[in-house]
Amino acid sequence: MLHTVAKLHYEADLSQVEIARRLNVSAATISRLLRRAREEGIVRIEIPDIATPEELNQKLVEALGLKQAAVVDAPETGVMAALASPVGALLRDAGLKQDSVLAIGWGRAVREVIQAGLPSLPGVLTVPATGGMQQSAPHFQINEFVRLAAEQMSGTPHFIHAPYLPSPESREAFLSDPIIQENVALWGRLDAALVGIGLTHAVDPALGASSATPNELALAHAAGDVVRHYFDVSGHPVPWDGEDRLIAVSPEQLRATPLVIGVAVSANKVPAILGAIRAGLINALVTDVRTAQAVLDSL
Repeated sequence: MLHTVAKLHYEADLSQVEIARRLNVSAATISRLLRRAREEGIVRIEIPDIATPEELNQKLVEALGLKQAAVVDAPETGVMAALASPVGALLRDAGLKQDSVLAIGWGRAVREVIQAGLPSLPGVLTVPATGGMQQSAPHFQINEFVRLAAEQMSGTPHFIHAPYLPSPESREAFLSDPIIQENVALWGRLDAALVGIGLTHAVDPALGASSATPNELALAHAAGDVVRHYFDVSGHPVPWDGEDRLIAVSPEQLRATPLVIGVAVSANKVPAILGAIRAGLINALVTDVRTAQAVLDSL
């Protein structure tokens, strides 16, 4: 009877009174049987040791060699917007001041963070981390992100009115334009960057496959990308036909930047997050509890 009572209570979720009525015994008898089931090991009650966001921060920094990590405990609905507060805190702590340069990438998480709001950092210069894309999707409007971020921070926006992937012939023409040349030169003295961590189009065609080249669509062995610099889960670069035409901050420039904040949410992005960190393309991570735990579990 012990097993029967335990199953009815813990698996079928019946109350002690309901079980007593069903088995035609007293509720006191059911209570004693349930206590015996626990004492004899038939029922084992475990309380999982759930790490706090602060503990996850520390574990991520120690396990992955990050400069900074910030983990938020937020419901899945609206979780990307919840990343804005820790992103803002990291930018403030970075000591950005007059004429400091902040590069901004594209992506859904970046868009949500900027729409939620960045802190006042007067005099900061904002610049796109890449050229633009002929796509109407809101998360690709990188010059608008740069404008809005500068407005929120009381800074100055610097736009790059050039495609991220021009033809070989037009690339030099774009880069010889004095204004574009001046703004692209800001990548050489970045103080911070805010970027998304993307999945490859081969992993998730819903991410806007129409914006990718045929070679990008075939990158099934890549874990993800940061501003179209692809890598595998170990952080090794994954070449693709067209990367030499990119108008974007280079991997070397990102690695030389004191603070590169990657924002990403979703267990599906764990390989991409690991690859971006191991490639040195980000040195700070802002994510949610579920994704942080999935990253640590993968190790």
